Amino acid sequence: MSKSMPPSTDLVVKSNALIEAAHSLTVAESKLILAAIAQVRRDEVITDDIRYTVTANALADMGGFKANHEYRALKQASAKLWEQTIRITEYPNGKGARPRVLLTRWVQSILYREDEGAVEIRFAKDVLPYLSQLTAEFSQYRLQNVSGMTSSYGVRLYELLVQWRSRGEREVEIDWLRYILQLEDKYPSIRDLKRRVLEPAVSDVNEHSDLTVTWGQRKTGRRVTHIQFKFSPKKGLEVPIAEAHTEELDSDAMLFGYPKYLLDNSARPGESYETVAHRLRTKRDATKKT
Repeated sequence: MSKSMPPSTDLVVKSNALIEAAHSLTVAESKLILAAIAQVRRDEVITDDIRYTVTANALADMGGFKANHEYRALKQASAKLWEQTIRITEYPNGKGARPRVLLTRWVQSILYREDEGAVEIRFAKDVLPYLSQLTAEFSQYRLQNVSGMTSSYGVRLYELLVQWRSRGEREVEIDWLRYILQLEDKYPSIRDLKRRVLEPAVSDVNEHSDLTVTWGQRKTGRRVTHIQFKFSPKKGLEVPIAEAHTEELDSDAMLFGYPKYLLDNSARPGESYETVAHRLRTKRDATKKT
């Protein structure tokens, strides 16, 4: 069974666990997978038998490929996407008492229709629960808000901000950001990280999305350990309530691998949920070693 995206369908819906998963897609691969995700019906049961069709022309319109060689670029991006893995922490709807890490591929098959300049993507079975029938802990946005971006880091940053759209600010731990972006040993200095990752990402969000974002940093001792983002909708582009997931988190909801009630009870004055979770993980790992 194959589906293709109607021109008016551009809503991307993802579990927050998928947004915060660790992967290293390029900007072309990101747009290819997002164009397929935008076709997924989140209000009905879907199976891994369904294939989602994405054309080279559609991606060229998004700015993912240069118009003069979009067919070849689509084929190359498809081949690379097949090799990409993803590490997902926790469950689709934030359930479960203990964090687990799922290592899987994005897709289980990709069919390239060379004579048509199109690919058919079949999502991996383990990824589908993070895309469909989501009842809590998910975020959604219009594909057009990332379609013009030139950096994969811009796409990732936008998604991380959309999760906290109702608050208008988010603080992330640098070590955690490095992990989910799979930077490994790249840009070890904070100066290089800012120049090669943060600045291009913020520029992309400000130029191409419906958000305006500023950022700063926070130190722990003498070391810069956190990046702080403040953002708001651009004038005239405020998100309709129907597009924003406004459900309040209950005490059992999972955040950064821990129940919200545990983070609330363990938080020190001024700590973010992410900081508390990192402290608890560090303490847990240290206990295991002793």
